[in-house]
Amino acid sequence: MDATNPTRTHTSWQRQLAEAVRAPHELLARLQLPKESLPVTAAEATRGFPTLVPHSFLERMEPGNRYDPLLLQVLPAAAEAEHVGGFTSDPVGDSSARAAAGLLHKYHGRALLITTGTCAVHCRYCFRREYPYHEEPRRMSDWEPALQQISEDESITEVILSGGDPLILSDERLQTLCRRIDQIDHIERLRIHTRLPIVLPARVTSELIAILKSLRCQPVVVVHANHGNEIAADCETALRTIVRDGIPVLNQAVLLRNVNDSAEALESLSRRLVNVGVMPYYLHQLDRVHGAAHFEVPDARARELMSEIRSRLPGYAMPQLVREIPGESSKMPLLHDTTRHRSAGGS
Repeated sequence: MDATNPTRTHTSWQRQLAEAVRAPHELLARLQLPKESLPVTAAEATRGFPTLVPHSFLERMEPGNRYDPLLLQVLPAAAEAEHVGGFTSDPVGDSSARAAAGLLHKYHGRALLITTGTCAVHCRYCFRREYPYHEEPRRMSDWEPALQQISEDESITEVILSGGDPLILSDERLQTLCRRIDQIDHIERLRIHTRLPIVLPARVTSELIAILKSLRCQPVVVVHANHGNEIAADCETALRTIVRDGIPVLNQAVLLRNVNDSAEALESLSRRLVNVGVMPYYLHQLDRVHGAAHFEVPDARARELMSEIRSRLPGYAMPQLVREIPGESSKMPLLHDTTRHRSAGGS
């Protein structure tokens, strides 16, 4: 079964990815917006991180709305060229956590594999937009040093597949990697961090579900949606498919200025997620990567928003507001004043 939009002609997810919009002017034209909506400086500023938007995600945007919250996540902006203090190429300390080629080890009991540098969408706030993916494994044999290190460290009970996006891998390649990890006796859970069920729902196929359900260890899928309008149409179908096949699905969102920095937007996101069986997990404060300063929401406002939605939502629908700080032993909750970390985000 493919979780595709029945109003569209069925094509494979690979074909849909190949047909994705790859030019900002084409994106504007398809949304009936004037080309003047994109300053020339925006295109010039983003040559190293080009536009990429699948049609499924595009179809959930409102034509004629320059400020559509989904569009703002993917349309290049002139502000990306601005140099702002405190914004760096490696805001979460990936380089210092690299334990082997393709292997990041930040937190006790968990290890993360950079499976690919490819995504199905280019989010303009991406914290790994400058990550040196060319240094990471490409062939399956290149993964052996990382897998051997995981195998020798019995404190690691959970492996996280990240990227890029691990679901960009073909079924064959994904299955080979998952089975190799599954053979390590002390691995209890395999977590897949992916945006594809949100932006390219056709990737959720019966073959993918079968791969995940065949594992000895517990698979967990962590998706990434930032706005309630993303949880619609074929995306909604894809998420229900994963959930109803018994695989836990969590959501991580990023708090983004003019995208979801209102109580109404955050409440809607949580409600739509819960209604398809997806549990809100984290609401991240922005990782301070070069080119993303215009998306940042102050900590004080973030806490206000959490207080507002707490009065509107049941406890299980409340995400945890966090920030990732390099060198810390976990994601840091932003429940109280974080004065000592203002240099990493500010209030």
